[in-house]
Amino acid sequence: MVNRGDTPHVYDGLPVDYSRLLYSEFDYVLSLPIQLSAGYGTLKQGTAIAKNLSALTTGNKGQYVPYNPTTVDDGASYQPGRAFLIDDIASGESTFQVTLSESYKFKVGDDVIINTDAAAAVNGGAITAIDRTTYSHKAEITFTTAITNGAPIADAACAAVEAGTSGNGFSDCVGILAGAVETGTGENAKGGAGVLMISNFTMYSGMAWNFDAAAITDLSAVDFGKYTVVK
Repeated sequence: MVNRGDTPHVYDGLPVDYSRLLYSEFDYVLSLPIQLSAGYGTLKQGTAIAKNLSALTTGNKGQYVPYNPTTVDDGASYQPGRAFLIDDIASGESTFQVTLSESYKFKVGDDVIINTDAAAAVNGGAITAIDRTTYSHKAEITFTTAITNGAPIADAACAAVEAGTSGNGFSDCVGILAGAVETGTGENAKGGAGVLMISNFTMYSGMAWNFDAAAITDLSAVDFGKYTVVK
């Protein structure tokens, strides 16, 4: 007879704050407590952060989300702010499909940005509906303004909330996350409270995540090779 009982165990995941982010002392950093939106999983210490700038207050306007680097890739790098599509968006369409889990990065009222690695990002306006019941394996999200060019998954098509100006892929870096934060995934995601480092610090450049040249410009920072100084 086979014993099918559960084996007692505890799984806490891998350590996320084991490396040093700051070269300078945290006591001198200008920092603020922030609320991070739900659905982005465990955000690593050193993650570049942006702010939801959607127009409507029915969404997550004013909450903080991962910054999205200007360059879109196929998801191989750490880019938690984006939800990669699982079906093409044709020209003239105003819906996109993502996995159920990824759909919880969005809320009705959020302005949505559609991006690919082949064309400039476009603003689809406010999300008007999120259908998580029709299909058991995916969600369909409807937005206000139909896109004029297609967004095929072959071009790493992805969606994100509006968190910046159009000149920077609609994502502007406003600071660096001081410590890892669990925001949750899927329907049980609740978001999380974190500490945002804004200025007056020097960090190890290699310990900053989803941080690119545009983010350095956003923070008026200076790159000194192994170090980045945020004044």
